[in-house]
Formats: sequence, C-alpha cells, structure tokens
Amino acid sequence: MAAMQTRCRRGFTLIEMLVVMAIVALLLTLAAPRYFASLDKSKDVALAENLKVLRVTLDRFYADKGRYPETLEEMVDQKYLRNVPVDPVTESDRTWKLVPSPDANIRGIVDVKSGAQGLARDGRSYDRF
Repeated sequence: MAAMQTRCRRGFTLIEMLVVMAIVALLLTLAAPRYFASLDKSKDVALAENLKVLRVTLDRFYADKGRYPETLEEMVDQKYLRNVPVDPVTESDRTWKLVPSPDANIRGIVDVKSGAQGLARDGRSYDRF
C-alpha cells in the first residue's frame, strides 16, 4: 500500500482527453460557419470595391482621352491604374468580363463585370454587381 501512495499521477486519462476533445469540437462547430461566412462576405465587399474603382477609372480615362480603353492593361500602361485589380471571388485578374459599348460608333470597354459563377451572399448573381 505504501508503494501506491508514493506513486505520482502523470498525464491525462483517456476520459479526460475525450472530454477536452468533445469541448473543442463543439466550439469549432459553432465558430467555423461564422468564419467561412465572414470570408464570403469580405470577398463580396472587395469585389464591389474593385468594380467601383474600375468603373471610375474607365470614366476618367474617357474624360481625359475622349475614348474608352481597348483593354484593362491599357489603363495600367497609361498610369490610370497601378495594376489590374484581382477579382477576389475568382482570385484572378484575367476573369473580368469586359462590356463593349452598345453604340457601334464608340469603341472600347465601357463597363466591367465579374467573371465569377454563382451567387453572392445577398442572392445577386456576381455579374449583377
């Protein structure tokens, strides 16, 4: 009996470990959906801001040059943009949908839309931003 009393208890029991893991799993199931929802929302906000910047820049280019640019890279070359913004949903600067003028006499890009597929968190299609 003396040997049992001098024996030190080391580590955790299996039950203690399972209880801790169950608590951690419960906390993750509560936090993970909010985290991923906030990521999607931030992409939508960034997309709206990038589209706003591109559209304002297109208008400024037209006001200065009297014509619209043929490509987005032309606005970079003319120093209207530092670089073509990335579409945060597709994570590429090559997926923008370039909208030409409906008027046959006006050449160039008059608007830009996202090339992402699907719907945003608010239910709008990405090409409706």
